[in-house]
Amino acid sequence: MIKSKIRNPKSEIRNALVVGLAKSGVSAANLLHKLGANVTVTDEKGEETLSDNVKKLEKGISLKLNGHDSVNINGIDLTIISPGVPWDSPFLNKIREKGIRIMSEVEFAFQQLQAPFIAITGTNGKTTTTTLTGEILKRGGKKVFVGGNIGNPLCEEVLNGGKSELVLSEISTFQMEGSETFKPYISAILNITPDHLDRHESMDEYIELKKRVFINQDENDYMILNLDDEITAGFSTEVRGKKVFFSRLKEVENGAFVREDKIIFKNDGREETVCSLKDLKLIGVHNIENTLASVAISGICGISGKIMRDVISEFKGIKHRMELVREIRGIRFINDSKGTNVGATVKSLQSFNEPIILIAGGKDKGSDYLPLKGLIEERVKFLILIGDAKKKIAKNLNGFKNRIEADTLENAVKEGYKRAKSGDIVLLSPACASFDMFRDYEDRGEQFEEIVNRL
Repeated sequence: MIKSKIRNPKSEIRNALVVGLAKSGVSAANLLHKLGANVTVTDEKGEETLSDNVKKLEKGISLKLNGHDSVNINGIDLTIISPGVPWDSPFLNKIREKGIRIMSEVEFAFQQLQAPFIAITGTNGKTTTTTLTGEILKRGGKKVFVGGNIGNPLCEEVLNGGKSELVLSEISTFQMEGSETFKPYISAILNITPDHLDRHESMDEYIELKKRVFINQDENDYMILNLDDEITAGFSTEVRGKKVFFSRLKEVENGAFVREDKIIFKNDGREETVCSLKDLKLIGVHNIENTLASVAISGICGISGKIMRDVISEFKGIKHRMELVREIRGIRFINDSKGTNVGATVKSLQSFNEPIILIAGGKDKGSDYLPLKGLIEERVKFLILIGDAKKKIAKNLNGFKNRIEADTLENAVKEGYKRAKSGDIVLLSPACASFDMFRDYEDRGEQFEEIVNRL
């Protein structure tokens, strides 16, 4: 039996259901079990597919796999969902009809932890910004747990005793679908462009979910917004906490900005030069923005400019995000497999002055590819389309003639190499999900690297 801090401290959760046996589902199930609840875990996939995660469950947890038909929801007090489970799925609707509460693993962990939360969200750049911020905070002597959508469930911090002084969390819209009381001490929204419209009903719904990282904040909390992003800048009128901005294009009163190719942090009238843009090892204009966000967060946490500079100058970024794979005959091959939406690919194209051979396409997420057209006409020497979305992209880019379609990634890379000259960039930045041809974006990026290294 669990003595819960969920809404009513005196309430008792005897029976809990976890839907989805991904990493966060395993962690939530083990935490509920440790706290004394009777736990059932269900997933549409079978044990053969989920065998690694099944092995990580504590003994005594009940399993209902290969669908939810055999799950008895009578008597369930609380349901925790994994981010991959659609909020409007028939099974969750059935649970709602019974009046059973549903929440995300992030919300559940938040309600168990006392440490202040730092939440980083946005369409793109979340993992890079979260990782860089974590490194800076640790170098600055902070005891910080880094988790969330980055692949380390927040319930793990509870299972480990909640010993960290800060919880730094990467947050996705899927995780906000089941939030109620989530109230970070510091929230940051990096940018907002269309994404996951295959799952969310509209762009308005997507934006509203992003706003949940600050909706419960008060005047003692901090909200960090990208002043260069029209949507995030517009949130400033809705923020109740202390507003902090970051901008690549203009100076700000409180926050981080660029002046004469230097990153400056300014707070309460005091300003400090953190580093030069030349100190950044990361490729791309969007990574300047990610670094500015990290500086703003770290500055609020009291980290000195010197410590920030030391970490920033060493930080080489995250796999599959604007990663230089190899240079052959003066041709650079860049792996941006994490560019899974149009906004990410726009930023990637803006990051190069050299002629680009772009490999794009994959599983469509309900995106409009028209925002790519002007940049492709301006910067792309040749376009190679792959995956389920290739016909839709070609239609949206009607008029751009220097393009072909490839049936495999290997053929796409070979075609790109054949057309490239010294000084060109061969860029994999799909603007699409990967699930039509690959296990995930990491698998796509790894296969790209293997193909390039065989050239």
